Amino acid sequence: MAIETINEPDEMITEDAAQLECLLPAVARRLFTLDEVAEMPVAQLRVCSILQSGARSMSSLSEELNISVSAVTQIADRLEKAGLVERVAESGDRRMRNLTLTEVGRQLMSKRRAARVARISLILRQMPREEREGILRSLRALLEASSSVASQSPGTTPYSMIDNGIG
Repeated sequence: MAIETINEPDEMITEDAAQLECLLPAVARRLFTLDEVAEMPVAQLRVCSILQSGARSMSSLSEELNISVSAVTQIADRLEKAGLVERVAESGDRRMRNLTLTEVGRQLMSKRRAARVARISLILRQMPREEREGILRSLRALLEASSSVASQSPGTTPYSMIDNGIG
């Protein structure tokens, strides 16, 4: 579905963008930062977050994270040493190896997600249903619009477009 471009003065759009640039990271930090001390660096969390949706090659992770393959390999080595990921041979080509979460890795990410959902639930209890629904509608629209822009900009990925706070 194509997003229609809104015809408004550039200054208004730029001011809205500047406000979002300040608000979204602040909201993300308050909603998603767990009280416990982080178990691992953000780069490792980003890799584990991506792997929740399935195994990936090192080059695929490199593209998604917009970092070098050697950097992904270093992150993977640390995660493998911690028992959170493993390298598995691709079914069609045993020379190709994909990175996948181990059961320990899946459990850790599931536990982190449950803690974030519980935290967000406490926050959302303070807001009327209509406000929550409006926020969800607006965030879905923002995601759709950003996906449209990303598809028009070669070489950009969701992670290269934003400072991702996954974890």
